[in-house]
Amino acid sequence: MTDEQAQTAARQLEAHPDYRVLRRLLPVAAFAPPDGRPLVKGVIVDTETTGLNQDADKIIEIGVVVFEYDPETGQAYRVLERYGALEDPGFPIAAEITDITGITQEMVAGKRIDDAQVAALVDGASLVIAHNSKFDRPFLEQRFPIFQTLAWGCSLTQIDWTGEGLGARKLDYIAFQFGFFFEAHRAQADCMALLHILQQTLPRSRTKAMKSLLDQLPLKDWTVYAMNAKFEAKDLLKERAYRWDAGKKTWHRTLTGTGPITGEVAWLKEVIYGGRDVALNFEVRNAHLRYSRRPGKQLVRNI
Repeated sequence: MTDEQAQTAARQLEAHPDYRVLRRLLPVAAFAPPDGRPLVKGVIVDTETTGLNQDADKIIEIGVVVFEYDPETGQAYRVLERYGALEDPGFPIAAEITDITGITQEMVAGKRIDDAQVAALVDGASLVIAHNSKFDRPFLEQRFPIFQTLAWGCSLTQIDWTGEGLGARKLDYIAFQFGFFFEAHRAQADCMALLHILQQTLPRSRTKAMKSLLDQLPLKDWTVYAMNAKFEAKDLLKERAYRWDAGKKTWHRTLTGTGPITGEVAWLKEVIYGGRDVALNFEVRNAHLRYSRRPGKQLVRNI
């Protein structure tokens, strides 16, 4: 079957209500022609690692895609640069990691990511995006300190995929919902797929996915610590999604935005502290600290 015949068959299937067609994602040089609007530099990153332990495991592959975008609308324009590289972690890659990523010990033997090239690619970026920045950022900050200086966003948590009716947040599943497929779990392919997804219109809000993410960036994350809460309050706190911090020996919860944290403080005062005046500890993170393991700004406030 020729390409033209395949395209004709695909269009015929798409016209039928009982079928959906998935197309292979092909490289894109630009998403829109220049229109004179002021643009900034964005970076999408992805890593493949030897495991989930950010203290012991290592990066074995990095993908970086640099693009320009309109910070007001989220519209992407040119793809400026792409980079992918493998790295030898210095110890054997587990079989289950090879099964997931397709990366073997032989593929990484003697390889090393170019530190200077990565630093040059991300230097001056207004935003770094990953699809699970809580995972990727600590690995990248440890390996490349320049990532500590940049603002980060997360397409996994800062876009309401469930509320948009997609049902799941895995990158390849989201791609399927938008009609394409790609070589998942290889870093550079994941980056290009994510950039393509960010340029799609969300099905319910009719907002560009990138714009939805950008709208979340100015909001701060507030972690509130329910210091000296009575033991009897533990079930109430657990039901409200508080987690126990064994080191600080207190319950804590993180919310995004001043509205939600104001409401949470009011609930704590009324329900947990019985209306008493108490001092609460907070940790505040903006986009430059969000998803990092580095501590945020510490605050104590009387309520």
